[in-house]
Amino acid sequence: MSITLAVGTTVVALSPDLYWSDENNWAPVEQTAQRTITGALIVSAATRQGGRPITLEPSDDESGWMTRAVIDQLRNWAAVAGQQMVLTLRGQDRTVIFRHHDGAGIEAHPVVHYSDVVDGDFYLATVRLMEI
Repeated sequence: MSITLAVGTTVVALSPDLYWSDENNWAPVEQTAQRTITGALIVSAATRQGGRPITLEPSDDESGWMTRAVIDQLRNWAAVAGQQMVLTLRGQDRTVIFRHHDGAGIEAHPVVHYSDVVDGDFYLATVRLMEI
């Protein structure tokens, strides 16, 4: 199944081999618990309104390759503060932004290093997004 990111009419196809590595590490409920000076327990809970992390990464060095042209487009979008995008993953559209507070929104390195890079060179990349 295809994975795409879109801003307006510009759509970038990501490798379908990327997997959502933190899909099961998020809960829709936020909760805090604290004790008062008397020892009573106060629990506050609410449904989260957004912020679900979506980290797309290759499972190994043999999968999830993307061209430099795709990486460059992602970096251009990541350079725009608060850039909203539409992620289509498993047939579902999600409005996302880059998760800059967790490091680089996109990390990429070449599969094979060439001194004279071209748009068709392949890269391994991790894309850190957040649903809003």
